[in-house]
Amino acid sequence: MDASARGRAVSPGLGKAGPRGGFRTERGPDGRYRWQLKASNGRLVAVSPAAFETPAEAERSFENLRAAAPELVARITHVRDGIGWIWVVPGARGLPEIRSSRPYERYATCQNAFRRFVVLLGRLTEPAGDPAQHPSESRRLRPTDAR
Repeated sequence: MDASARGRAVSPGLGKAGPRGGFRTERGPDGRYRWQLKASNGRLVAVSPAAFETPAEAERSFENLRAAAPELVARITHVRDGIGWIWVVPGARGLPEIRSSRPYERYATCQNAFRRFVVLLGRLTEPAGDPAQHPSESRRLRPTDAR
């Protein structure tokens, strides 16, 4: 799938789940790109609230976040409209860098979801070479790490 398509899979799979999990960039209706991370079960874990001009910018943002995984701190807050809790990792000037993909009913569940997200980031491995030169390369969990 090329960069002009609706979704652009950068990492087709995590662990044994194959194409269900991984990192991907998506082009929004405004023509800008956002990234998302899916668990090996296919469930959406996190999304970037920021929009990027190119898929490469979105990928760079994800790589920077992945490198900082051990030091990430989330702010857990109640959703404005509705019931539930979301986690947000603040970036520069307090603007959200990443957030949970959905609200969680309980505060503790939201905390655990953030912990699982950090573990998932930590388990991703570097692809061989430059990802811009090898867009089909995968960042994968080791098979023993899959849930």
